[in-house]
Amino acid sequence: MNATYLRLELKRFFRDPMSVFFIAILPTFFFVVFGAVQEWSSQPAGNGNVGMYVMIGMAAYGAVTATVSIGSAAAVERMQGWGRQLGLTPLRDATFIATKACVGVIVALIPVTLIYGLGALTGSRGDTRVWVLSLIVILVAAAVFSAYGLIFGQLMRSESAVGAATGSLVVLAFLGNLFFPLTGVMLTIAKFTPLYGYTSLARRALTDGYLPGAVGGSDALIFEPLWQPVTGVVVWTVLLAVVAIGAVRRGRGRP
Repeated sequence: MNATYLRLELKRFFRDPMSVFFIAILPTFFFVVFGAVQEWSSQPAGNGNVGMYVMIGMAAYGAVTATVSIGSAAAVERMQGWGRQLGLTPLRDATFIATKACVGVIVALIPVTLIYGLGALTGSRGDTRVWVLSLIVILVAAAVFSAYGLIFGQLMRSESAVGAATGSLVVLAFLGNLFFPLTGVMLTIAKFTPLYGYTSLARRALTDGYLPGAVGGSDALIFEPLWQPVTGVVVWTVLLAVVAIGAVRRGRGRP
């Protein structure tokens, strides 16, 4: 990772107050609507309550929105010729992607901090390890999705890349079990989507791997082995990284 490039990227981002506003406020608003003000948020769930379950999901959505936004902003850079300019420097493609990911994680601290703080004030409850482990997973694993944003930013030739990338997250968040628990066939499909393993690992300390199953019409919980979400995260990390590196090289006009 290049410290100078990291500093420049952070300065450029914080010069745009509208981007900061939407990245910070929208996920927080979702948490208030779907979790904080709901009466059932105080009901027990695993090692905490439902409010904590929703809070983790909304914080994960906010973190991913931040990292994807940072990555997809590369579309604007490409239009300005910044990609080719970087191609003249010793900055390697992997370093470029790693720096973007680091910027995304730093920016992700804004919505995550707001949501966790609001959750603590509005009744989200969980063991200490739930708060700590979920926060670590959310921030660390969110870096992966900078590559998702970069793919949109490098392959699309307009500023609409940012809207397309962040807009697609709404669908992926639904399929990834972020907004509300999926069951049955939808849960099976969800396990193959990019955000599922990420969300499942973030909530692992809360749920201990037990998920609503809706098997045979019952509401019994089913146990999900740890290797399933871990495998999902690893596979999608490798896939997104490989595609992103290829897209960056193409954007710089390299053979």
